[in-house]
Amino acid sequence: MNSLAEPKKWEKFFWPLLALALFLALWHYSIVWTATKVFPSPLAVLKGIAELSKKGLLWRYIGDSLRRVGLGFGFATAVGIPLGLTLGWYPSINQVVNPVLQMLRPISPIAWIPVAIVLFGVGETTAVFLIFLAALFPIVVACISGVSSVPSIFRRAGRNFGLAPFQLLTKVIFPAALPQIIIGLRIALGIAWVVVVAAEMIAVDSGLGYLVIDARNSGKRYDLVVAAMLLIGVIGLLLDVCFRNLRNIKSVRWGFRNES
Repeated sequence: MNSLAEPKKWEKFFWPLLALALFLALWHYSIVWTATKVFPSPLAVLKGIAELSKKGLLWRYIGDSLRRVGLGFGFATAVGIPLGLTLGWYPSINQVVNPVLQMLRPISPIAWIPVAIVLFGVGETTAVFLIFLAALFPIVVACISGVSSVPSIFRRAGRNFGLAPFQLLTKVIFPAALPQIIIGLRIALGIAWVVVVAAEMIAVDSGLGYLVIDARNSGKRYDLVVAAMLLIGVIGLLLDVCFRNLRNIKSVRWGFRNES
């Protein structure tokens, strides 16, 4: 019997649902046992979400956060993939640019907030810029690593078939590096979703991040604070699942090693 066999279909749903039920039960009874008046119960949080929905704020805030992440992540993808492919394809250029890249990459996007406010003021552009910075570097590094790890035999085969350098890059190197690029995009999206919360606490007056700080400051509505936190977590999970499903696309699937 193979101990590493794929779980059955019902197990894929049963065990996560059981873990969720246990988590909610632990949460509920922790509130009962401690008799706290500060931290909300699951039912209070559910009522808070219903209140936001009734006021028309729930979907508006979710949509605003997703729009900002979509813009920032989209710009980072449009800039990061060509830049990363170029640096990976031309090692001599990478040697010149890499020190600057490695110096900027460890700087937290949160540290850029004062600079972004000076450049763009307090508003939508600042939030999108911070998300762009957060997503850019993981994408560039993943592209460079993906191109560099393509076996040299792929390049020789492409040249033997008479492919021009641009054709070789787009038709051979990029598809071969695509699985690693997708992993970089997945990581970048996760970071972008984290950063949007911080950006919305400072730069804008809508979104789930703004809801966290506004609910805290306006009457200490911790039920809404926790509701926003849970929504952030659930949406982050859904975004990650969507990117993981890209691995099942036929043109990408071959690049992932089969672990079964």
